[in-house]
Amino acid sequence: MSTAENTAQEPVEYAPEHAPRLQWAKHAPEVYRAMIRLETAARQGLDPKLYELVKIRASQLNHCAFCLDMHTKDALAAGESVERIVQLSAWEESRHFYTEKELAAIGLTEAITVLTDGFVPDEVYEKAAEQFEEAELAQLIAAITVINAWNRFGVTTRMTPGHYQPGQYK
Repeated sequence: MSTAENTAQEPVEYAPEHAPRLQWAKHAPEVYRAMIRLETAARQGLDPKLYELVKIRASQLNHCAFCLDMHTKDALAAGESVERIVQLSAWEESRHFYTEKELAAIGLTEAITVLTDGFVPDEVYEKAAEQFEEAELAQLIAAITVINAWNRFGVTTRMTPGHYQPGQYK
């Protein structure tokens, strides 16, 4: 077992396959700072709740526990409901919880995140284009791209969930 410390300074034990691998931000600080700048630029002009829903959905698809912990907490802090966060993993069966604009953003998030299924389908893109002005759509695509990059850092280095406090990295 590997041991780490949580924010309460209590030892946390991990099975070897779940132990953190690398503090990538410490070893690649310029990349980390560039990601923070990209994150800041990507969120401009997007509704904070929508932004967090997109980040949660991409993180669910990418199995990034660290980002799920962070963005569900940030969504709750932004006033999002527990019910809508819980239903997000089954959004296609729970459409009534979301606006048409949110549904278009969630659908686009899935299409951009799961590229193994092929290109972003025209139908998905067109639904998003109907709901968002071009500048806002560009920001949404940027936000989806950025969370996918964060997810890849988190999953690859096994960043540990459970210690984030809302607004900690803002």
